[in-house]
Amino acid sequence: MPSPGTPPSPPTTLITTQAPPIQPPPPPGGNSMIMPSSLTTAGTSQSPPDATTAGAPPPPAPSVGAWGGNVPSGLLIGVAFAGFLLALASMFLFLCIKNRWKRRRRPAQVMNLARRRTLVVPERVASPEVYQPSNGPTASPSGTSSYEFSGTTSWFTYDELAAVTGGFAEEKVIGEGGFGKVYMGALGDGRCVAVKQLKVGSGQGEKEFRAEVDTISRVHHRHLVTLVGYSVTEHHHLLVYEFVSNKTLDHHLHGGGLPVMDWPKRMKIAIGSARGLTYLHEDCHPRIIHRDIKSANILLDDAFEAKVADFGLAKFTNDSVTHVSTRVMGTFGYLAPEYASSGKLTDRSDVFSFGVVLLELITGRKPVDSSQPLGEESLVEWARPLLVDALETDDFRELADPALERRYSKSEMRRMVEAAAACIRYSVTKRPRMVQVWRSLDVEGSSPDLTNGVKLGQSMAYDSNQYSADIELFRRMAFANDLSTAELGYSGKDDVRRPPR
Repeated sequence: MPSPGTPPSPPTTLITTQAPPIQPPPPPGGNSMIMPSSLTTAGTSQSPPDATTAGAPPPPAPSVGAWGGNVPSGLLIGVAFAGFLLALASMFLFLCIKNRWKRRRRPAQVMNLARRRTLVVPERVASPEVYQPSNGPTASPSGTSSYEFSGTTSWFTYDELAAVTGGFAEEKVIGEGGFGKVYMGALGDGRCVAVKQLKVGSGQGEKEFRAEVDTISRVHHRHLVTLVGYSVTEHHHLLVYEFVSNKTLDHHLHGGGLPVMDWPKRMKIAIGSARGLTYLHEDCHPRIIHRDIKSANILLDDAFEAKVADFGLAKFTNDSVTHVSTRVMGTFGYLAPEYASSGKLTDRSDVFSFGVVLLELITGRKPVDSSQPLGEESLVEWARPLLVDALETDDFRELADPALERRYSKSEMRRMVEAAAACIRYSVTKRPRMVQVWRSLDVEGSSPDLTNGVKLGQSMAYDSNQYSADIELFRRMAFANDLSTAELGYSGKDDVRRPPR
């Protein structure tokens, strides 16, 4: 019995278990000892069990993975790293494909820019008192005119060229020939230009004209006048050239009241124009035959550098073509006999015409001069025997321009006389190439042989009676047409002749 005054001790409960209960893991870092619940020590008081935990369910079991077990943290890290690598590889593959696409696209863009560019020119409105533009649709919806061009050549509207030439005013005319009039004008950027308005009815269609000008626009040489642009409409074909300030060789040789052109200038002009023609014949593909070489088509700058002009209406041939048969176009006094009589055009036709220009530089005479005695109106026929005598005797007094007063280099005069004599041979096959003529003029002491198997005063067989008849016909037509560039009566087919195999 407990003594009075002593609180009753709690009843001793005997716990019998068949298996030890699952103990929760000890707290980390704990050093407490957990005794088995079946072991009790007499005399040791125990705290009463917490009512809140006495009947609580056992703690939840650890989470179980999808495969029925715990997921290791290393596996999670591996999956995350693999996903990162996959994303990185996808990004790298995308960049590679993008760069490859850019590399393939860039050459095509560059090629298109090189082949085809667009020049946007603001509309220039002329004042009403100078020119009234037509009401035709010449502008784009944005208010500007857009022209596609190759090389550096622009397309202009007819209204624009009319504006820069004052409505093609007569006071703007700086030249006139068989092909049309030439007007002086100024573009919006300040450049002075020469606008050539071709006569309607030349027989050249718009497509052919554009194709020809597109080829000419790629021709650039210091001794060729640059083609700036052109305009094509149903009724108008216009060419725009750079403006050359010192007029023409014809003006300085045959214009009245001008100082005498000294010999160094004449030699410089001969060499420069020969170089320009050599470029057309030898360095252009296809070759370009000028078809109208004359002193009026050799322009001069302030330093008397020669620039060959009006090659925009030339003919094109390739090496497999011996000649082109076409309408006879040219200036009387400069035409090669075979071209004038049959319409067969070759590069040696240009050589003949250039020989006439050399004779003008040597003698100071016009190609055809009605003021000369009968039989001496033609410069070529008058000079032919004198050329032979001068080369045989080395005496050039009868041939040289009297205005020079014998102030010339004798060696240079001989070279020019030799070149002229070779250029005006009757036989087309015995004339030299233009490159040979240029070298004979430009290089002293090592000039090429221009004889081509022909003795002085001789040439290949030519029907002299037919030639005399041709000369008489040309003389009558020349005097009637005042030496302007014109079309003769012959009109051959526009065909080509190829050498036999």
